[in-house]
Amino acid sequence: MTATGERTGGLVLGALRVETPVVLAPMAGVTNLAFRQLCREHGAGLYVCEMITSRGIVERIPKTLDMLSFAPDEAIRSVQLYGVDASVMGEAVRILCGEFGVHHVDLNFGCPVPKVTRKGGGGALPWKRDRLAAILRAAVGAAAPFGVPVTLKTRIGIDDDHVTYVDAGRIAADAGCSAITLHARTVAQSYSGTARWDRIAHLVTAVDIPVLGNGDIWEAADALAMVEQTGCAGVVVGRGCLGRPWLFRDLADAFAGRPRVALPTLGEVAATVRRHGELLAGIHGEERGLIDLRKHMAWYFKGFAVGGEVRRGLATVSGFADLDRWLAELDAALPFPEGELGSPRGRQGSPREKVVLPYGWLDSQDLDEDTDLSAAELATSGG
Repeated sequence: MTATGERTGGLVLGALRVETPVVLAPMAGVTNLAFRQLCREHGAGLYVCEMITSRGIVERIPKTLDMLSFAPDEAIRSVQLYGVDASVMGEAVRILCGEFGVHHVDLNFGCPVPKVTRKGGGGALPWKRDRLAAILRAAVGAAAPFGVPVTLKTRIGIDDDHVTYVDAGRIAADAGCSAITLHARTVAQSYSGTARWDRIAHLVTAVDIPVLGNGDIWEAADALAMVEQTGCAGVVVGRGCLGRPWLFRDLADAFAGRPRVALPTLGEVAATVRRHGELLAGIHGEERGLIDLRKHMAWYFKGFAVGGEVRRGLATVSGFADLDRWLAELDAALPFPEGELGSPRGRQGSPREKVVLPYGWLDSQDLDEDTDLSAAELATSGG
C-alpha cells in the first residue's frame, strides 16, 4: 500500500487472490452466514466463518457441521479451525477440504479465554513450539492435495515476559503456511489497552510469508495507517465492523484510492438492520432469526439519539411486525454520529494480572509429542 492510497496487488494466499487485502475476523455468534453475506453486499475482502473446532468436525457433532453453511455466491469458503492435537487437526482439514469444498483454512492460536488457556489451548499453545509445529505440519499436509492454503492467527505472546509471535511466524513459514495474522496484543491484555502495531512491523521483517495485522482497526483510515506503518500484507477486522457492515465498503474504497462515501443516516442504518434480519430469518426462520438479531441492536444504534423505549423495543423483537414498528419510530434523517468514529466497539475488559495456564507450563518451551492436551480440545464450536 502506498502513502497515496493507490491499490495494492491484493492479498495472495497460496493459490487464492483476494482483490481487497481485508479479512473479516471470525467472531463467535456474529460471523455466521447472514452477517458474512451482509458484509459482502457492502464491500470486498475475505470473510471467515465463526471458529469451528477440529474435534467437532472429526466427531461430526451436528452443531459444528451446521455452522459449515455457505451462500451460493460465497466464492471463497473460509473457515477458522481450533485444535490442539495434530492428528485430529489434520483429519478435520481433510474433511473440510474434501467434503465441504473449503478454499481456505485459518488456525486459531490466539484465544485468550481462561477455560482454554488453563488447559494449554488457544493463546497458550504457541509457547510449546514443537506442538505448534506438529499441528501446522499436519494441517498443511492435509490441505496440500486440495491446493488449499493454511494460515494461522496468534498473539504477541502469553504476556510481556513470554513472547511467542516471532517463533510462531518462523515455525509457520517452515511448515508451509501461506500467511500469519498477528493480533498485536498479548493473551494477558485480552481485548484491553492498545494494540502494539510495532510488533506487526517486527514480524514482517522476521518472516518470509505474508503477515496480516489485527487490532484497533475502527475505521478505514486505521487500516491504511497499519499497512503504511508496518508493511503488513493486509488487515484483519473484528470488532470494528460490529453494527457497521458498511465498513467493508469504506475499506474497499480506501485501498482502491476512491473517495469515501458519506456515512449512513439513521434511516439507512435501519434499512441495513432490516436486511440483516431478513438474512437471519432466511437461515433460522423468523422468530429465531430476529431473536439472534437482538444482540446487534446496541452496536447498530450506538451514538444515535434513539429513545430508551425504542431501544428496549428493538432489543426484544421476535418478528418482522415488531421490528418494522420500532424502526418506523426512528428519525430517518438523523446523520451518523461522527463522535463515534474511531471509538472501540464490542468487548474490551481489563488486562489480567496473570494468565491461567497448566501447572509448570512455562518451565519449558518444548512439549513431548505424547503429552495429552485433550482437555483443551473443545468439542463445541463458536469461539
